[in-house]
Amino acid sequence: MPVEVTWWGHATCTVEDSNVRVLTDPLFARRLAHLRRRRGDLPPPDAWRADVAVVSHLHADHLHVPSLARLAQGTRLLVPAGASRAVPGLRRLTQLRVTEMAPGDVTSVGRVTVRAVPALHDGRRLPVGPHRSPALGYVIEGEGRTYFAGDTGLFESMAKEVGPVDVTLLPVGGWGPYLGEGHLDAGRAAEALARLVPRSAVPVHYGTYWPIGMDAVRPHEFHAPGDEFARLAAERAPGVSVHRLAHGESVRLEVAR
Repeated sequence: MPVEVTWWGHATCTVEDSNVRVLTDPLFARRLAHLRRRRGDLPPPDAWRADVAVVSHLHADHLHVPSLARLAQGTRLLVPAGASRAVPGLRRLTQLRVTEMAPGDVTSVGRVTVRAVPALHDGRRLPVGPHRSPALGYVIEGEGRTYFAGDTGLFESMAKEVGPVDVTLLPVGGWGPYLGEGHLDAGRAAEALARLVPRSAVPVHYGTYWPIGMDAVRPHEFHAPGDEFARLAAERAPGVSVHRLAHGESVRLEVAR
């Protein structure tokens, strides 16, 4: 059975493996603070359906409480350790079964296991927030192995921490004209691909949200990262198939097993 990946925009994807639906960093908002969705329709209610949702870190465009509130009764939710203390709104989501995760922790859902791995990114709720949680990626293992990187920079032990994978969901951009520390741009994402050597890659975290009033400020940072990643990946990791999806588009990916 192949792995199916649907990209809903930003870092939100559905990964279907072994009849288990895994939803990554759910964000279903048209606007978030100073950000506005500029491309792609809002994900339909079918996107809210999941057996387990994973949250990579506490920033509001990844841990978005109103979006999590749309998940159905009994949905498993995996969040970084300390998230419930740092984000009080999580404690009101009593319909969800919340599990806090640290690097190395593993949770099973049906015939799928989800393993938390480290990420190089700021784990605070706000840039000046008092509580810190680890930023995480997740390896989803069923028939295949899919690595959702969350939001991360390139770090030395990435390939060792992640291990062998068939599919990577890698961030290649951001939501503003400049990427700070702890992020992958198209070039660093292509380097990550060369280290991880999966069979397939899907670029995410670009071309969806943009600050209001900044349309003319470095617009290529909004439009170009997906194509640029595909171009650089062909040079640095030519054996990897890159699937640049449109918002709401799905791809079925063969796996080695």
